[in-house]
Amino acid sequence: MKIIVKANSSKNEISFNKEKNLHVVYIKAKPEQGKANVEVEKFLSKHFGKQVRIKSGFSSKTKIVDFV
Repeated sequence: MKIIVKANSSKNEISFNKEKNLHVVYIKAKPEQGKANVEVEKFLSKHFGKQVRIKSGFSSKTKIVDFV
């Protein structure tokens, strides 16, 4: 699944962008030392009820995540 991460947001939430056909994930954590990536994995795992891992895009706003 392809996502865009907006780090340093006011709250953790997810929305769907119909124009780009992908999910936008808003995360409170700052994009420093992988903190936002860890929060993305935790948040999406809780949201979807399945374990989620980032497959690519570790240093980018656009990421590809897999369900484990």
